[in-house]
Formats: sequence, structure tokens, C-alpha cells
Amino acid sequence: MVIKIIIKKWSANCVAAMIIAAIEVLATGTALAAGAADQASMPEQKTTYHYADVSGIKIFYREAGDSRKPTILLLHGFPSSSHMYRELITRLSPRFHIIAPDYPGFGNSDAPTADKFTPTFANLADVMEAFVVKMKITHFKVYMQDFGGPVGFRLAVKHPEWIDGLIVQNANAYLDGLSPQFIKDARARAGELSAEQKSAVDHIVSLEGARFLYQHGTRNPEGLSPDGLNMDAYALQNSDGHRIQSALIVNYYSNLDEYPRWQEFLKTEQPPTLIVWGKNDAIFLPPGAEAYKRDVPKAEIHYYDTGHFALEEDIEPISKEIIRFFRH
Repeated sequence: MVIKIIIKKWSANCVAAMIIAAIEVLATGTALAAGAADQASMPEQKTTYHYADVSGIKIFYREAGDSRKPTILLLHGFPSSSHMYRELITRLSPRFHIIAPDYPGFGNSDAPTADKFTPTFANLADVMEAFVVKMKITHFKVYMQDFGGPVGFRLAVKHPEWIDGLIVQNANAYLDGLSPQFIKDARARAGELSAEQKSAVDHIVSLEGARFLYQHGTRNPEGLSPDGLNMDAYALQNSDGHRIQSALIVNYYSNLDEYPRWQEFLKTEQPPTLIVWGKNDAIFLPPGAEAYKRDVPKAEIHYYDTGHFALEEDIEPISKEIIRFFRH
């Protein structure tokens, strides 16, 4: 009799557990379906194109999305421009307010003469700081790729109250992500350049150098649109644009000395950090991505089987990760 009662109780508990499990599965499926429907129902926002006078320099920028929604500031890399984010803007604009400027000497922005702008990363960050103030955005997530790292981290250190989160794509803040030869070459450019060093910089700031960054480590080089490279060539072939970008390559050593400050910001502020990294990048190596977790243990890292400009091949999964990570 006692055994029968135990069996009945066990059976009743199993049935209850099965019902609860079924409800949970149904609820999860409903939530996923609702999320998919929500995504599908959010219309694409038109991108608009503008210029802003910033410290006497005409800065071009792209903007999309509702300004009442969370803002993402997209900071591009070398030798690119906001054009590198053209497809990402389309995918993120239904959920976010997007602003993507071109640096002086890049893309569609002015390439100011030497008497109007001294090309250093500190000065580049000052121009972007003035741009942010002009745009009246006081809270934003910042997407940083390549040169975007030195610019974005300088803004973050100076104005931690501005930063709501980080999206890091092949942008270094640790020596771990740089080869010993890269570090040696960068530091050697701190002094007067030799003829050999000048030749090396000229090669980096060339169409051939840009093509290497676009194609190296990609799964299908022939499948890449030539539009990004051609857009970069426009700025590279401008004499002042070429001068500015060359000077920034020479000045890159200054960023290595700033790494401890950037790391302190990460450790102190613990910003929500999503890292999306082209793992075959010849310049910024995967250990540079892993190093972020030393200071931000909750940072998420996602690797993609591609190169320096990961968005060219993996725009779809990267945009989905951003939406998921920063979903409100």
C-alpha cells in the first residue's frame, strides 16, 4: 500500500514536471518567434549624409536611426572611412541611432593642410571630441576598428561618462596583440625616419598596402566588393590625405605608451564590451582580443574566419551579435 502511494506521488510529480517543461519550451519558442517578428517588423532607416564644421575642418558623417534610441558612434580604421560601415549602419539603424564620421584626411572629410592640422592621434581624438560635442551626444556606445581604437580610447579616458559600451573589432589596447617586429618598427619611427623607414611607410600608405589589408586572411578575396578599396584610394591619392595618413602611421608608436591608461579605464569602468575579431588579421593578432578579458572579465569575444576588415565578409553574424548583446 505504501509503495502504491509513493508510485502515485512520483507519477504525479513527473506529470507536473513534464507540464512545466512543456510550458517553458512553449514560452521560449514564443519569445523567439516574437523576437524574430519584432526584428522583421522594424523598418530599415534611411541613411543621411552631412558635413559639420569642426575646429575649422569640414567633417563628413553618416547618420541613421531615431535619435531618441541608444547611439552608437562608429569610428573607422586605416585607410578606410565611414564607408566601411555602410552595410552595418543599415542593419543597426532600426534599433539604434548611428553616427559615423570620417577623420580629417579620410573618406569625404577635408584633408587640411599642414598649417591647419598636425596629424597625431592625440589631435585626431581632439577633432573627434569636438565633433561629438557638436553632435550633442553625451551617451553612446563606441564601435572601434583599427585606428578607431586609439581615437575611441582617448575619448573614453577623457570622458568615461560618455561611454555606455564598447564594440571592438581588430583594435588593439594591449601589446599582446602586436608582433615583436610591429612593436620594434613602431617605436623606431619615434625619431627621424631613415630612407628605408620612409619607403616602408610609403608602401603601407598605398593602394597595394590597402589591398593587402582588405584581402589577407579572407576566405574568398574574389568575393569582396572593390568599392571599399576604391573609396580608400580616393583619399590615398589626395596629396594632403596621403600626408596625413602617413604621419599617423609614423605617430602610431604614441598609442603603445597610452595602453596602460586605456587598460585602467577598462578595469575601473567595466564597460559592457563585445569583441568581434577577424582572426586571420596579419596586423592585430588574436591574443590582443583575449587580453581584454584580463581587465573586463565579462567581455564577450567572437572570432571570425576572415581578415582585418571583418565586416566585408561577416557583416551578418557581427550585426546580429551587436543587436543581441545590446538588446534593450
